[in-house]
Amino acid sequence: MRMIDTIGGEVQLRQLVETFYDLVEILPEGESLRKLHLRGHGLAHVREEQFNFLNGFLGGRRYYEEKHGHMDVRRMHAHIPISVQDAEDWLSCMDQALARNNLSGPEIDRLRLIFRKICMMLVNDLREWGLPAGPARPH
Repeated sequence: MRMIDTIGGEVQLRQLVETFYDLVEILPEGESLRKLHLRGHGLAHVREEQFNFLNGFLGGRRYYEEKHGHMDVRRMHAHIPISVQDAEDWLSCMDQALARNNLSGPEIDRLRLIFRKICMMLVNDLREWGLPAGPARPH
């Protein structure tokens, strides 16, 4: 079974993404993520692109690839300084979004591990951005 089906299809994925970004907008751990997105195209844009990407990533229609020609998460985030703390904050917000959408069980635990691996892969060399290197940066 595709993960998109496990979580309830596109309708449930849309709800998960909306819940995630609602949490990013209100939780303290969303502060750095909000700032990063507001420097870019904004939260409305990223809500749509996150849905487009995750839909294909989870085995559904690859909307992001249809629109942008690739599904390379490193390429998507290459222009953004991402610290370990940013990755942990993203994971915390997603954990809470999964819980609020009653998504649990072994497959969701596996998805959490996959999200963790991807988030940590996106952490980049903050010194290139003129920011302090290390496990976390102040918010």
